Amino acid sequence: MKTVDSINFSGKRAVIRVDFNVPLNDTFQVTDTTRIRAAIPTLKKILKDGGSIVLMSHLGRPKEGPTNKYSLSHIVNEVSKQLGAPVQFVNDCISDEAFAKSAALKNGEVLLLENLRFYKEEE
Repeated sequence: MKTVDSINFSGKRAVIRVDFNVPLNDTFQVTDTTRIRAAIPTLKKILKDGGSIVLMSHLGRPKEGPTNKYSLSHIVNEVSKQLGAPVQFVNDCISDEAFAKSAALKNGEVLLLENLRFYKEEE
């Protein structure tokens, strides 16, 4: 069986669906990093190999499209801290800008897309 450890990500871009549906307090700070920490070994392996990463996740259950309360922008600093590397952010997940930023990633770079559930198709 193929595992992440058996793949060499050098020069490759990995698109990863992660579970960053983490609890936030009233000031939008992460109060439990368990889910973020669970993804870190995989992300570090890809970066160590010389690959780049596009992260996709949801946060909460937004009903009316984009809303600040459920923006993944609130977790960028925590993901960067846990990963030990800067994480870029794009405020959409399917726009031309999101595709362009993804395509422009250099080896060793990480991009977090905005909450997938801002689109009804994600339900």
